[in-house]
Amino acid sequence: MIRINLALQGGGAHGAFTWGVLSRLLQEDDIEIAAIAGTSAGALNAAALKSGWVTGGRQGAIDNLEWLWGEIGAVTDHRLSDWISSIAPTAHIWANALKYSPAYAAFDITTRLLSPYTYGPAIRNPLEAIVNQFHYDTICGEEGPELYICATNVRSGKVRVFNNSEVSPNAILASACLPNIFQAVEFQDPKTGQTEAYWDGGYTGNPALFPLFEKHLPDDILVVNINPLYRDDVPIDVQGIHNRINEISFNSSLLRELRAIAFVKRLIADGSVPRGAMKNVLVHMIADDSLMNELNVATKTIPTPVVLSRLREAGESAADSFLVQHKSDLNKNGTVDLVEMFS
Repeated sequence: MIRINLALQGGGAHGAFTWGVLSRLLQEDDIEIAAIAGTSAGALNAAALKSGWVTGGRQGAIDNLEWLWGEIGAVTDHRLSDWISSIAPTAHIWANALKYSPAYAAFDITTRLLSPYTYGPAIRNPLEAIVNQFHYDTICGEEGPELYICATNVRSGKVRVFNNSEVSPNAILASACLPNIFQAVEFQDPKTGQTEAYWDGGYTGNPALFPLFEKHLPDDILVVNINPLYRDDVPIDVQGIHNRINEISFNSSLLRELRAIAFVKRLIADGSVPRGAMKNVLVHMIADDSLMNELNVATKTIPTPVVLSRLREAGESAADSFLVQHKSDLNKNGTVDLVEMFS
């Protein structure tokens, strides 16, 4: 049995890409998911996968992920979604049409000019109704993959990782709380007993990798990346600039931890650290930067059936390509060249 850990990034509706990746990975009977760290959309995907896994095994996890994204707005009938995808414009055209639509322009201006505290509790996170339907007896139980949900403590600026029994609707909503749209999620932290305020976990851990370094967990961490690391074009309009700032900030914590992994691996290789003293992490990554470069902040914010369908298909395809090329490397070799990444 091949045992791996998953690290699932946040990125709004673009998390449908991760849905596709997970659905494909779950079809591999010889791959076991030992632990999952997730932020924002990654947290929703992680919780849905674990809950479904506990109640119905691999197929239960696939079905629960499909239910989740159906609730968010995807067409989950593959025949219908394939038909919609075939007649719809390209992802780039669709993304620009959404970006320049009057409705999105009004929304964008409002969130830039007004604090979410201006309109009080009238604007609630639409994910709340979905998150409240999760089965927390299975999500918080010891059976199935270990679960780590990342949020950002507003006052301290530090990452807060909620694990297994600490996961709650509030913890997941905190992980997905964008501060320019929603008020901070405030609740009593089960660790400190104090009422704390939280924002999106992407600012401090997108997702946090360090919970996956525990000795009892496998060495392999498979990162599902949905915020492009590289863009060819320099953004010149306001929305493009803000979108790229968001991508860079949401990737910074991940890159910081990957750099730390690269440093430790170099110490181990040089003999500066005895083997076994520190975790020799094997890093893998599934991404589709070319597709994500065609999308934008509008497609992250507003889930549409066409984009969600294309993202799911792209995730399945990317996972399939990874398995063809690198499945034999799992539990043996890392497949991300960390030296090249940081050179």
